[in-house]
Amino acid sequence: MGITTLIQIIEIAVAIVLVVVLLLQVRGSGTTLFGQADSSYRSRRGIERFLFRSTIVLAGVFVVIAVANVRLG
Repeated sequence: MGITTLIQIIEIAVAIVLVVVLLLQVRGSGTTLFGQADSSYRSRRGIERFLFRSTIVLAGVFVVIAVANVRLG
């Protein structure tokens, strides 16, 4: 197994985890289309904050791995 194959496997794993985290965020939000006015400006707490920050980190990791995959491929 070469380094490019390993990078591709890691990229797929990160993409799957990123999709799961995004779906968990959508499930945690309100069921209305535009949400309620009072919930628009509330702060994130607990698991919602963790999901938000992990989405940002995973997106960054995904971009770095994708660039590395292109450079090495």
